[in-house]
Amino acid sequence: MSIWVAGEVLIDVLPTGPVVGGGPANTAKALARLGNSVDFIDGISTDQYGVNARKELVRDGVGLSHCLTSEKPTCTATVTLDTLGGASYEFHIDGTATFDFSLSWLPDPERQKPSVLHIGTLVTIIEPGASVLFDWAMRVGEFAPIVFDPNIRPSVLGNRETYVVAVEKWIGLSSIVKVSDDDLKWLYPDESLNEVAKRWLAVGVSCVVITRGAQGIIGFTEHGIEEVDGAKITVIDTVGAGDTVGAIIVEGVIHHSVAGLHGEALKSLLQKAAVAAGITCSRAGAQPPYKHELVEAMEK
Repeated sequence: MSIWVAGEVLIDVLPTGPVVGGGPANTAKALARLGNSVDFIDGISTDQYGVNARKELVRDGVGLSHCLTSEKPTCTATVTLDTLGGASYEFHIDGTATFDFSLSWLPDPERQKPSVLHIGTLVTIIEPGASVLFDWAMRVGEFAPIVFDPNIRPSVLGNRETYVVAVEKWIGLSSIVKVSDDDLKWLYPDESLNEVAKRWLAVGVSCVVITRGAQGIIGFTEHGIEEVDGAKITVIDTVGAGDTVGAIIVEGVIHHSVAGLHGEALKSLLQKAAVAAGITCSRAGAQPPYKHELVEAMEK
């Protein structure tokens, strides 16, 4: 059995040049660097960008046997960084291999029996692939817990009401939701973080993890709330930080089960996630830590 990560691998066109990116690809990379068996699920183009993406994922140890090889182009995202290292994106999506999902090639969860599915970002809102993935994820959910990261991109879908409907549809399938405070403030400007988290718990989510940048991370379960501070680091940029947190959460599910993620186990996991995200933020681009780096940082 392995961890499945479904979602986009694309090319982030940074001010310094193109790099392999995409929230789900970053999460898969982080999981592999931490020593986990992980299979990535997406369409990957045969163009040069796709070749580069495949090469980088394989180099980090991400399995690609469940990916579709496609002659369609790779999606690109032009990235702009603000003075604090925060990133905004302009995407070129239509007609790309990146969003070309079909039940004809997606892996069979009954036969493969994954240990966890991590899914999110743009593939859960870009149609028609989003509906295909939702139907597929319903089947996956019969065999494995689902970790969902909405990773909101208003530049792609600016209609708040439509975005909320899409997100809450996925909330109904999910065991764990990882989301940023900025995402929640955009989705629900009239609700507090606590109100949203408790509402999601009430409809069946077991754990809601909210990242707050330098302010740290909060985890909500029916057992209570756990909170940790952010890591004290010099931020180069924040690209991939939330995706790294998602990887640590998936590890937590593997080690503790969904039901075991509360109390001290959850707090310890959130502390590990904060340290890992801090390492990612201390580097340019989405470069999550390797296992030995995170172990060393946790021991300091």
